[in-house]
Amino acid sequence: MLLLAFDTATPAVTSAVCEADDGGGSGSVSVRAAASTVDARHHGELLSPQIADVLSRAGAEVTDLTHIAVGIGPGPYTGLRVGLATAHALAEALNVPCHGIPTLDALAFASGREEPFVAATDARRKEVFWARFADARTRTSDIAVDRPSAVDTAGLPVIGHGAHLYADVLGPAAGAEPHYPTAEALGEVALRRLAAGAELDEPRPLYLRRPDAAEPTAPKKVSQWQV
Repeated sequence: MLLLAFDTATPAVTSAVCEADDGGGSGSVSVRAAASTVDARHHGELLSPQIADVLSRAGAEVTDLTHIAVGIGPGPYTGLRVGLATAHALAEALNVPCHGIPTLDALAFASGREEPFVAATDARRKEVFWARFADARTRTSDIAVDRPSAVDTAGLPVIGHGAHLYADVLGPAAGAEPHYPTAEALGEVALRRLAAGAELDEPRPLYLRRPDAAEPTAPKKVSQWQV
């Protein structure tokens, strides 16, 4: 299996070409090429050239891909939709499966940690997206959004950009790396889950808030004064 993975749910735009070394039987994965750029304002401009670059360095054509994996967030809508729209377009054009991986799962896997911890990313509005993990591969809670003061860390270390931003609340930022997920981690998570026969998420955005926009209500009636 040759899989293209990417994530745009954080300020990091990250892409990778990953391969199941033995066809997916054992879950052994190699990363043929990867790239990441931290730029919160230019996801749309950066992603497609980055994908072309990693494919070229991997010695692969886009038609060689057998799977697409994309980070589904949670994350700011503007960045998140760039990755998801690109994933859907590529998967449809190539007629290959498209899989969703929660961005926090990729962040956790990139940490390589073997002990319990909390992963947290910036949710803006002075909040964080967060979840608990038993180790880098095993999430033990649902993903939530809260103010840092409301996050129950249970005394565990916190990693991710959220930990860096709110170290005064969540604990020392030293050792909070990685701050962002990597596409190589996301791709390896996807290929390992496929090899294990696990059901992967649909490539749909993971939203934890109600949208800011709302359907307009009926206009108020204005009383007419008669003179």
